[in-house]
Amino acid sequence: MTTLLTGIGQLVTNEARDGSDPLGLLTDAAVQLDDGLVSWVGAGADAPASDVVVDLGGRAVIPGFVDSHSHIVFAGDRSAEFEARMAGRPYSAGGIRSTVAATRAATNDELADRVRSLLTEALLSGTTTMEVKSGYGLSVDDERRLLEIAGRFTDEVTFLGAHVVPPEFAGRSDEYVDLVVGPMLDACAPHARWIDVFCESGAFTTEQSRRILEAGIRRGLGARMHASQLGIGEGVRLAVDMGVTAVDHCTYLTGEDITALAGSETVCTLLPGVEFSTRQPYPDARRLLDAGVTVAIASDCNPGSSYTSSMPFCVAIAVREMGMTPAEALYAATAGGAAALRRDDVGRIAVGSRADVVALSGSSHVDLAYRPGVALVESVWRRGRLVVSGGRPVDDAPVS
Repeated sequence: MTTLLTGIGQLVTNEARDGSDPLGLLTDAAVQLDDGLVSWVGAGADAPASDVVVDLGGRAVIPGFVDSHSHIVFAGDRSAEFEARMAGRPYSAGGIRSTVAATRAATNDELADRVRSLLTEALLSGTTTMEVKSGYGLSVDDERRLLEIAGRFTDEVTFLGAHVVPPEFAGRSDEYVDLVVGPMLDACAPHARWIDVFCESGAFTTEQSRRILEAGIRRGLGARMHASQLGIGEGVRLAVDMGVTAVDHCTYLTGEDITALAGSETVCTLLPGVEFSTRQPYPDARRLLDAGVTVAIASDCNPGSSYTSSMPFCVAIAVREMGMTPAEALYAATAGGAAALRRDDVGRIAVGSRADVVALSGSSHVDLAYRPGVALVESVWRRGRLVVSGGRPVDDAPVS
């Protein structure tokens, strides 16, 4: 059965028609959906006959958001930590260990319920593809079960056994790395597409990070990295040197880091919610974009440093605080996120792409930054199926 979305006032395709229009904007447009894919895009007046016709009444339509960085398999609450930061205590990665303790103690059903709830939140704000990491188990059995739970909801699953060194390995980080690249990787690789590492002071050194990523690559996993969140380091250049798909955070960058990124295929994923929550300086997206770096925006949804699932919120912050235009921020949150996952079937609206389509309540994509904090998502089709209508979920289908 074909579905025609017509009466689209402004359509964001992310199919550039010239260098001045990366969003590939169309007006008075229509999109046909067929068997989970986009089968036709063009002027409404030229639309083909379809089994079902939905008139969107002049609303703006965008691709579903592609959130390429999240940590939503967890238990526990760290609101007290957030409150303390707002009172002036600086952020450090140490709070991760409290989430590890709570997550280890949680049942599979409790963890799955949390994932389902956060994915529903994300869907209501227009996210149709979401990467999910492990990293709050930090033992062989717990990391494996977190990945198994994530895999029920998405095929973008990342093994992050190298999040921090757990308490039982305090002072023995190299021994923990031995566990990560040995028995833990053996147990987790079959359940993941990616491997990740937190290359940062207080987490893992450059040498340890290289060893972890190389082990994952040998097992057929794609490589990702957290780097330069808490200060300047060597992680970004290691990511470029290793051909890592995406390096995330990048709050503190040197000129050498930016030059290296600009000359590579590594995507720089910025996480505006983190700086909002931790009161660290926002990364300079303008400098990255002007240098020619491929930039993505993601939520980093997690209980400690960025407890938001809202990509529109992240887009608004990127525009207000990071020097991005509304068009650049939207592109980074859709096509940029797809690039960070090495996907060409999502993050755009084009013939053959996955039919992940979001209708906003207003007539312009600029509203995402212009009207921050407002529930702007009216309808969502994922894989061609209506899953959000009138701003409410049609069912509890997970993001995938």
